[in-house]
Amino acid sequence: MTRSYDYAEAGAHGEVVVNAPLGPGTSTLPWFAGRESEYKVPASARDTMPCPFQQKRENTMNNTKAYSAAGAATPLAFTTISRREPTERDVQIEILFCGVCHSDLHTVRNEWSSVMETVYPCVPGHEIVGRVTRVGAAVTKFRAGDLAAVGCLVDSDRTCPNCQAGLEQYCPNEIFTYNSPDKHRAAPVTYGGYSGSIVVDQDFVLHVPSNLDLAGAAPLLCAGITTYSPLRHWGVGPGKRVGIVGLGGLGHMGVKFARAFGAQVVVFTTSPSKREDALRLGAHEVVVSRDMGEMAKQAGSFDFILDAVSADHDINAYIDLLAHDGNITLIGAPEKPLAVGAFGLLMGRRSLSGSIIGGIAETQEMLDFCGEHNITADVEVIPIQKINEAYERMLRSDVKYRFSIDMASLKAE
Repeated sequence: MTRSYDYAEAGAHGEVVVNAPLGPGTSTLPWFAGRESEYKVPASARDTMPCPFQQKRENTMNNTKAYSAAGAATPLAFTTISRREPTERDVQIEILFCGVCHSDLHTVRNEWSSVMETVYPCVPGHEIVGRVTRVGAAVTKFRAGDLAAVGCLVDSDRTCPNCQAGLEQYCPNEIFTYNSPDKHRAAPVTYGGYSGSIVVDQDFVLHVPSNLDLAGAAPLLCAGITTYSPLRHWGVGPGKRVGIVGLGGLGHMGVKFARAFGAQVVVFTTSPSKREDALRLGAHEVVVSRDMGEMAKQAGSFDFILDAVSADHDINAYIDLLAHDGNITLIGAPEKPLAVGAFGLLMGRRSLSGSIIGGIAETQEMLDFCGEHNITADVEVIPIQKINEAYERMLRSDVKYRFSIDMASLKAE
């Protein structure tokens, strides 16, 4: 009987194959099996020769329940995945809630293959809230029992100029929470939060204010920081007139933050039925963007516009609403390139930008701000067994405004 294990590769990476029985009724396979001459193992010592590597492979993995997609056209289904044992710097977290992001759907269905090809099986989820169950010996920021969160990143190179500036989200070697190469080799790629637990370096784990509803806090780890970061970067606050384009999972968080920052907030929506909800969330005014007369009244009046729409739309209609030196920032990701008229930007020194999530320090700042102002996402809590239905509902915008998975439901599998 042989192991499905590459000894040469194991040795090259300092891993271990140990002298251990392979199962009932089987014999012991020594670590040097098939390579006695290379390691110069004398015959007299072959039953007792200790393995020279530093760790036992059998002790470097643990299994957890999860939901994964086996391919772009297959539904998510129950599976079991491997997580690494915590290293001295790691935090192990039992996942309590995981938000459902539109990025999850895009990745599962390989719709962003031109940017990042999906590797299957794919375990999505990067809006993770849970409780610490174990910490490594060198961990100083967390202890067992703490509430903790993990967002879109689980590592970066930590040495590039962006990392040094606290902008890990722009690191050229960033490691996303799912579908990035797993440098710890627990799996071909990283696996996300549609699972029972996760192990992450303490520097990429965040503290969750204890007063926040955990189901509503989970989407803050993507939808929250995605809107918070550009609003902060462009100085949104008292005296500023701010537009939020689109009232969905991202847009509704943009409204909450812009209002909490003290700005005058205007929501642009194609749906008149969303007017009441926009006002409830904190908007001072709601403009139906299909009404050209109402749009014309807003011309040249905005300091900043946050565009949270992922569908194809006329960006020039919103550029024309900016005052001089005004900025519009894209956080939605339309599939096709947007046609931008140059003169709309030239006349008024206006600018068009993009933004993704935020660095680790800024994400912690956002969570602390949410704790102080009791801000969470509006969520519909679902069991993991309804995730495929939730994806279809997301495509129909049939959720107000974010799904949050109660991961306790995974225990039923």
